[in-house]
Amino acid sequence: MQTFTLEQVAQHTTTSSCWVIVQNKVYDVTDFLFDHPGGANVILRYGGKDATAAYVPIHPSDALDKNLAPEKHLGTLDSESIRRLKESEKNKVQTKDELRVEEALKNKPPLQRIVNVEDMEEVAKKILPYRALAYYSSAGDDSITHVENSRAFGRFFFHARVMKPVSQCDTSTTILGYKSTIPVYISGAALARLGHPLGEVNLTRGAYKTGIIQMVSTNSSLSYAEISAARVSPDQPLFFQLYKHVDDGIAERRIREIEGLGYKAIFLTVDALVPGNRELDIRAPHYLEDFENEGETDRLGTAGGLVIKNDADMTWERTIPWIRSVTKLPIVIKDGNKGYQDAVLACEAGCEGIVLSNHGGRQLEYSLPPIELLYKIRQQRPDVFEKTEVYIDGGIRRGTDVVKALCLGARAVGLGRVFLYAQSAYGEVGVVHVAQILEREIRFGMQSLGVRSISELVPQMVERVDWQPVTRAKL
Repeated sequence: MQTFTLEQVAQHTTTSSCWVIVQNKVYDVTDFLFDHPGGANVILRYGGKDATAAYVPIHPSDALDKNLAPEKHLGTLDSESIRRLKESEKNKVQTKDELRVEEALKNKPPLQRIVNVEDMEEVAKKILPYRALAYYSSAGDDSITHVENSRAFGRFFFHARVMKPVSQCDTSTTILGYKSTIPVYISGAALARLGHPLGEVNLTRGAYKTGIIQMVSTNSSLSYAEISAARVSPDQPLFFQLYKHVDDGIAERRIREIEGLGYKAIFLTVDALVPGNRELDIRAPHYLEDFENEGETDRLGTAGGLVIKNDADMTWERTIPWIRSVTKLPIVIKDGNKGYQDAVLACEAGCEGIVLSNHGGRQLEYSLPPIELLYKIRQQRPDVFEKTEVYIDGGIRRGTDVVKALCLGARAVGLGRVFLYAQSAYGEVGVVHVAQILEREIRFGMQSLGVRSISELVPQMVERVDWQPVTRAKL
């Protein structure tokens, strides 16, 4: 294999010839510049330089193999250049943000002090690098939808039954036929390695240890094969959250890849066809520029670059039959339903499930909260629950939130940010801890309502009120 010096690589910094170094290997990315989802400038910023630190946390290990022809894998750095890079890394001065994170990690509370999911979020927000925090926590426009997703649960109150035997309470259920110890799954969420070096592996192993199911994002920071290989048992089910690529050929290869790896279902995201206006994410470079005297604005932000190649012309008539022609896996539509109409169309298209979601408040501002959509479908088209499995995600903070959704007909609920925060702050054990918190709260809610199994949760056990609690009490 050919070797190069740092000086040789440094000569290739333009749109006519752009080379980068990733993990001591040299790549010619010239032809890929204008196909890069985040735009050419993102790559040109590292033209002729070592891009490892910026590249590795947000790209799967097979991304270069999938996107660059073999002849563009030019070779490696020579031993002297590798030594110089190591020396440079060793002498690198920490940024203010890195120093902040280092101090926060020293003062991180022990895991047993985390008693609810808000505790976990507060810790994670202190220890996350700013760019990671901006991506994970950002929401659309003024974050009104994001906030209302949680507030909406406060409009639903319980009608509990008493004098019921509840000492034996079973919180388990099935999702698309696969057993889950609680009616909760890990929603597909991108770029877990921004928060922890092991990234999605923490989610996979934590899911296995607690008996819940992980949905893997199209935009995972580890390859689909690496995540599949991280399963503790080959019987552990994984679902796949699909952003359909605008190129049918690429989309088909992606679907066939995950099916071959043993993924069990496709959750097709249809409400993030274009980049959302996630201003905290977009402003991250401005903040770092003020804080570190460096930074460059990318109007798309981290999130925008991930969806720029999504198919914005999907239809019920074409897309669902096309996916059916490619795979036999169950198809679940993950969207921001605006009422019962889309739910009915999903049933008519033969989809095995629907997720009522507004993308965690990250896309269209003023999309209805998912729990409100669930309530509307229960009121207007209760037959939907007999035809397909219904899930919701967005705004779930407590086990009682989960129980309310199940009373109204949801099969299960998804949580994304919460598990990202948990694995960022404490790794695999953080994921396990959050699942255990939710299991405890769900069990308490069920027993307090007088039920012993998920199937006993019915709409009559909740009532929607027209007033709203002022705020969550904090002790």
